[in-house]
Amino acid sequence: MDELASVNGTIGRAEEMTIPVTDDGLLRGDGVFEVARLYGGRPFAWDEHLARLERSAANVRLEFDLDAAKAEVDALLARAGAVDGTIRLLITRGGRRVAILSPLPERLPSARLATVRYAPTRVLDAVKSLSYAANMLAGRLAREADADEALLVTPHGRVLEAPTSAFFYVLDGRLHTPPLTEHILDSITRRHVIALTDATERVLHCEQLPELEEAFLASTTREVQPVSAIDGRPLPSVPGPQTAAAAEALRRHIAES
Repeated sequence: MDELASVNGTIGRAEEMTIPVTDDGLLRGDGVFEVARLYGGRPFAWDEHLARLERSAANVRLEFDLDAAKAEVDALLARAGAVDGTIRLLITRGGRRVAILSPLPERLPSARLATVRYAPTRVLDAVKSLSYAANMLAGRLAREADADEALLVTPHGRVLEAPTSAFFYVLDGRLHTPPLTEHILDSITRRHVIALTDATERVLHCEQLPELEEAFLASTTREVQPVSAIDGRPLPSVPGPQTAAAAEALRRHIAES
């Protein structure tokens, strides 16, 4: 699939589209964004993504024309047709509405995680911001540790999430996920998994990681991805029964939506 993009309504090949170098979205990572997965050209849970985009923009005091952004995404999707992939919508401080249509990133059948110490920025709570350098660095640090992805933990040892996905785990036979009060992102896929399963919010400490029976990551692009090891320790069940059930429930829900 060719990567297409729209900048304030002008559509072209993604690699040929431009924004001014003076845009603070580029200079300072000042802006907000959303990514939705496309199934046959249809973005799953798009209304939820747009609602979160509005909240993020309001939280960082960034005004933008939502109707124009929606129309520009619709035009981009109409140009692309019934494709599978992702649609990314960015709103920059410089006033640019940027929509990018891309193929799905390649994912492994399961992921090995390495814990990386991380302190969430409180002022950006509930904001899906363009300022993702810390998240990207965490992923690089994990790969340097011979893992596939990072598992972010606070300096005090509480488990949070992965850089671009929610973390679910099974402990004492029950499915849990770290609570939003730990200043993690209110992930849309996380919401759907909780609604489709009996998962509950529960604080998890690093010293409990060896006790986990199974775990998985959940995100727009991953759906449900089993975790095979954490800090070099294999998990006993990959994918475990609750991971497999969550993956099937999410796939069925997406197909029926």
